[in-house]
Amino acid sequence: MRRYFLNLNGAGSRYLSAVLVLLVSSTAAARDIHVDPDKGNDAASEGPLKTIRQAIRIAEPGDTIHLLPTVYHEYAGFYGKQGTPEKPITLDGHGATLEGSDPIDVTLWAEVKPDLYRCENLMPALSDAILQRWFFLWNGKMVHMGRTSKGPSKDFKKPEDLQPGEWTFVKQTAPAGQTEPAEKSSQVTGAFYLKLSSGAQLSEQNLRIPVRSAGVQFGGSGKNHNAHLVIRNLTCTHPYNDGFNIHGHCENVLFENIRAIECGDDGISAHETAEYRVDGFVSIGNSTGICDTGASRTSYNRVFIRDCLGFDLFFLDTGRYTLTNSVILSSAVRTLTLVGRDDPDQPCSLTMKNVFIRRVAGKNEVRVSRNSRLDASHVTLMGLNFQATGGEVSLFDSLIVSAAVQPASHAAYDYLAAENNTEEPLKPELLIWKDVKWTADRNCYELQSLRVDKTFFTPAQFNQFQRLTGQEQQSKWISSVTAETGFGADLAKLKQSTIPENELETQRVRTLLP
Repeated sequence: MRRYFLNLNGAGSRYLSAVLVLLVSSTAAARDIHVDPDKGNDAASEGPLKTIRQAIRIAEPGDTIHLLPTVYHEYAGFYGKQGTPEKPITLDGHGATLEGSDPIDVTLWAEVKPDLYRCENLMPALSDAILQRWFFLWNGKMVHMGRTSKGPSKDFKKPEDLQPGEWTFVKQTAPAGQTEPAEKSSQVTGAFYLKLSSGAQLSEQNLRIPVRSAGVQFGGSGKNHNAHLVIRNLTCTHPYNDGFNIHGHCENVLFENIRAIECGDDGISAHETAEYRVDGFVSIGNSTGICDTGASRTSYNRVFIRDCLGFDLFFLDTGRYTLTNSVILSSAVRTLTLVGRDDPDQPCSLTMKNVFIRRVAGKNEVRVSRNSRLDASHVTLMGLNFQATGGEVSLFDSLIVSAAVQPASHAAYDYLAAENNTEEPLKPELLIWKDVKWTADRNCYELQSLRVDKTFFTPAQFNQFQRLTGQEQQSKWISSVTAETGFGADLAKLKQSTIPENELETQRVRTLLP
């Protein structure tokens, strides 16, 4: 009998070691990593960890990080973290909340006048960008002082002009006789002021400030990009920037059943060349519901947005974006805006299918600008003007109709409290500039006016509009809202799958859908 021996010297030894490493790595069992902020220990070899940061640091392909359904006072940062296509790394919040704010330290505040308090070192570093997003949580309510990062913002008040329940910031300026340096730092110094009711105690105000920039944050590019990740069942609230802030490059990333509530800037925002999918997203009380920029590639399904300040939907630059099966109750300064760059070969592109957008406060519009493309089907726009100033619009099987809209002066939440909206319906204006490529059919319009370049059309002249554009042969202009079968969003599907059932105002929100 012949015997065979394996030479373990030199190259043979290295080859066997490599094979063993591959065998071990391919058969290694995926781990369940638990994070308990109260009972966990980051230094322990067994049992739950204390921080999300440590859990992400040690997670390997196939691992799942499990959070408790409680509040975590930290953010989840992913920087060059990679699973594999077959074994993604998963962060499952199980209903956890990442809280971006902390209580103020009352010992840092000095009473400079009766009921007026001042603090010079509230944050270790401030910038104009942070100040533009800044807010105080005052007894659970966000106080923005009429300021937002995207959209018009009021100037800071003088401290002596503050009313009870208000705040302001006074920048420190160069002393008399000194000039500002030629290259100023982005850091800002100065003092915050708070005005209390007469005789109120600062310690009893339940005041909190946003101390974390985001709830979930991505960063990394090149070989150190993020890839093959799943983040689900998680709420981000009260950071001074975005709920979900996605920078750098990422690919094969899935966000599932996530929420961004009362964030200083965007609910979720893609930058640079980020590529991800979202299935189930609630965005409430943020400066912007969704804001995607750069050359990012994003897809959103089952989105519910309300009570934004600056924009409900804002898509920019050369990205490719998709929005499906979504409901937007719009009261922001801008409802939906597409803004391309100067390169016509790389337009900003948004595809929408089965989307319902209703304006509930103040007059506003959907705007498609130069070097942008909107491809929409089975979309319902209520109480919204539509203006295409450039680019391309493809619109099929959709409704653009009137809706009862409250004055813009109403608070964002007022429409939810109103059992009956008595405002007169706002009939939309449809304006198509002369350089726009308009491709459309099987739409239903209830309009105040229809204009192509400088030519206006009445309902009786709709056939002239059809001949001029060579489009809309099966579309119609109606005089009042009726049940138009086959036009617009599938409301039954949206009511069942998109509106969050755990919202206290669910039934009232549902009444805003026809």
